[in-house]
Amino acid sequence: MEEKDLEKLTATKLREIAKQYEGITGVHAMKKEELIHAIREARGEPQKPGKKTKVHTIGSLKKRIKNLKEEKNVALKKDKKTITALRRKIKRYRRLTRKLAKGKS
Repeated sequence: MEEKDLEKLTATKLREIAKQYEGITGVHAMKKEELIHAIREARGEPQKPGKKTKVHTIGSLKKRIKNLKEEKNVALKKDKKTITALRRKIKRYRRLTRKLAKGKS
């Protein structure tokens, strides 16, 4: 199966294929792109450059959280939608810091 064929398959089909290879673990937690990458790596096929993932550090995330909190305090009297969006970003960054602290990044 070529890369084009893998890209057309659904994530559930890719999980079934990935289970056949011994070197691939954590199949159910992987997203479609990760599954394709893992399958191609297990087969020894050359890797196509995918999306660039951002490398986060705890310090950089905490700075972002602090800045977002300041923005949220400024927006308190203005717009509820903005406040909701900022609150969600803060929550997402807090989760990321916890993951990084545990070493799951």
